[in-house]
Amino acid sequence: MLSTGALRAHLLAARLAGPVATSRENSLRSYRLFAAGDPRVTLGVRPEGVWGERELLRLMAERCGVSGDPRQVTGADAIDPERTLARLDAFAGRLAGAAARRSPVLFGTGHPERLLGFYAGLADALSAAGCTVLTPGRGRRVDIPTRFGVRPHQLDYVGGVAFVRDPGARAEGGGQGAHSHSPLPVRAALESAAESADGLPRLVIGDHGWACGAGQMGIEAMGPADVNDPALFVAEAEGRLSVAVPVDDAVAAEHYLPLTRYVLNRARLSP
Repeated sequence: MLSTGALRAHLLAARLAGPVATSRENSLRSYRLFAAGDPRVTLGVRPEGVWGERELLRLMAERCGVSGDPRQVTGADAIDPERTLARLDAFAGRLAGAAARRSPVLFGTGHPERLLGFYAGLADALSAAGCTVLTPGRGRRVDIPTRFGVRPHQLDYVGGVAFVRDPGARAEGGGQGAHSHSPLPVRAALESAAESADGLPRLVIGDHGWACGAGQMGIEAMGPADVNDPALFVAEAEGRLSVAVPVDDAVAAEHYLPLTRYVLNRARLSP
C-alpha cells in the first residue's frame, strides 16, 4: 500500500506538486483569459459568479496553494502537496461511492499522452467492482476549433478512456491522441450515450473540457487540473464539479501511476 508520506515524496520528486513546470506568467495569462471569457480556458464552463483576475488568483491560492500576491508575476508556480493529497482523498471517496452504487462511469482526457494510464487503472478497478465503463460514440467525428481553424477529430477509446485523435492518425497501440481543451468531445460522447441502451453516465472522470463540459451539463464530474486551468476550480467552487485535484498535468505518464494506486487504496478498490 502506498502511504500518504510516500505519495507526498513522489509528488515533490516528480514535480507533480511543489515547484512545478508551469510558469507564473502562464498561470496569470490563463486567469486573464478566463476573466475575459476566452473559450480556450473556460473549457465549457459558464460561470454564475463574477470571476475577475484578482478573484481567480485568490481562488487558486486557496485551492492550489499558488502565491496570492498579485505582485509576483515571474518564476515557477507552485502547488501545495497537502492540497493535492486532500483532494485525492476526496476523489477516492467519490470513487468508492460510485463503486458501491455500481454507477455507470465515463472517462475522458485531453492529455492522452500523459494521463491515459492514470484513468485506465481507475477504469479497470471500477469495472471489476461492477460499474459499467461507458464507451459511447467511438469513431464519431468531432469538429474542434483550433488556432488553425476548425479541424475534424475522431472520438476513440483505449482502456475504457475516451480522447480524440487528429485527422488521419493511426489507431495502433492507442497512440496519436490529440491534446485538447475543448468540451465538444464530451458533449458528443454524452449525446451518443443518451441514444444508447446503456444511457448516460452517473459520473464523468476527466480533465480539461471532459470534466468541465460534463459538469456544466449537470452530470457529476471530477478530475485533475493544473494551476493554469482555473476553469475546473471555478466549477468546483460553484458546485458543478465534485472534486478538482491540483496537480501538474504535463509530466511523464509513468509519474501518474502512483496516484492511481493511492486513490484505489484509499477507495478500497483492487488495482
